[in-house]
Amino acid sequence: MSHKVLLNSKEVNIILHRLACQLIENHDDFSETVLIGIQPRGKFLASRLAQILTDDYKIKNIQLGHLDITFFRDDFRRGDKPLEANTTIISFIVEDKNVVFIDDVLYTGRSIRSALTAIQSFGRPKDIELLTLIDRRFSRHLPIQPNYRGRQVDAIDNQKVIVKWLENEGEDAVYLVDK
Repeated sequence: MSHKVLLNSKEVNIILHRLACQLIENHDDFSETVLIGIQPRGKFLASRLAQILTDDYKIKNIQLGHLDITFFRDDFRRGDKPLEANTTIISFIVEDKNVVFIDDVLYTGRSIRSALTAIQSFGRPKDIELLTLIDRRFSRHLPIQPNYRGRQVDAIDNQKVIVKWLENEGEDAVYLVDK
């Protein structure tokens, strides 16, 4: 199995700060905006962005949640093994708020479609945007595009993008791996 480094730790850090600045440009003080990391992998990116916004850019009162989409997926009954749901943590109102969905890799768009369905259980947002670290632009099954993207990657179907986070895997890096 061969792999190529798409982003190293320094590049990930630069991209995270750029994404944070883009969010500030569009959402100012975040009083009407909530950040929601899509479980399982989007929570690491969402938490890191919330930390950067709070610590480096002094934005107060960032509302951060994590959304589990397991049972909203259109393929959740197709596998042989039972699925294990992640925890949804949304301790705020999304009604009439600007919601920013955050996920590590945008691939087919099916996870985002699931998130759009799942968020309706928490109210009707005023607006929904998508932030993703990696956009695999030629792999979409649904007409979904990110509002904010870290890096656009042209990968073929027999390749997988692996995002590693310091908090979880001990390093910040993105790899392109042949399956």
